[in-house]
Amino acid sequence: MSKVKVMSFSVSLDGFGAGPDQDLQNPLGVGGAAMFGWAFATRTFRTMFGQEGGSTGVDDGFARRGFENMGAWILGRNMFGPVRGPWPDEAWRGWWGDEPPYHVPVFVLTHHPRPPLEMQGGTTFHFVTDGIEAALERARAAAGGRDIRVGGGAATIRQYLRAGLLDEMHLAVAPVLLGRGELLLHGIDLPALGWQVAEHAAGENATHVVLARQPR
Repeated sequence: MSKVKVMSFSVSLDGFGAGPDQDLQNPLGVGGAAMFGWAFATRTFRTMFGQEGGSTGVDDGFARRGFENMGAWILGRNMFGPVRGPWPDEAWRGWWGDEPPYHVPVFVLTHHPRPPLEMQGGTTFHFVTDGIEAALERARAAAGGRDIRVGGGAATIRQYLRAGLLDEMHLAVAPVLLGRGELLLHGIDLPALGWQVAEHAAGENATHVVLARQPR
């Protein structure tokens, strides 16, 4: 059965899912890139960006799992780019170049309409203006029975958590302190929402925790 998952989402030791002051030079916020050092070192991520080598241990295993059986993605607008407010034009086409790493339909949450953006490699960005439930409905239809990955950012994940629409979360806890930024789980009582730790493992550069929501 199709599941809605957060996979390979990096958090700092002090609980931040992104650094402050995101802009073109700091797509993950100031200092945020340090949380993803574990991922960038893996063979899975290096291959995805056309690079050779990379680790093949525990970290790589979790990175690889994050792409298995994925039929669609959902992203918050900040994950697509730094543009705020109404789209001034259609020049911004994402952080990833002409061939993004998704290779499936991606549904971007936004308040401002924009035509679908078809990219190389099978990725098409669809811009959804009518909320998280509508994005999920469209993602389910596009996924064809495969899983749906909510890629972030932190605010988007919190919305899906509070709405009870997530089934599983894999968090990669990086040995990094940010001090400022966007707290992933601020104000959320996970046990009260039915979440439990299903798996944990120490990787080479991060600690991996898989959380699962128990059926009610």
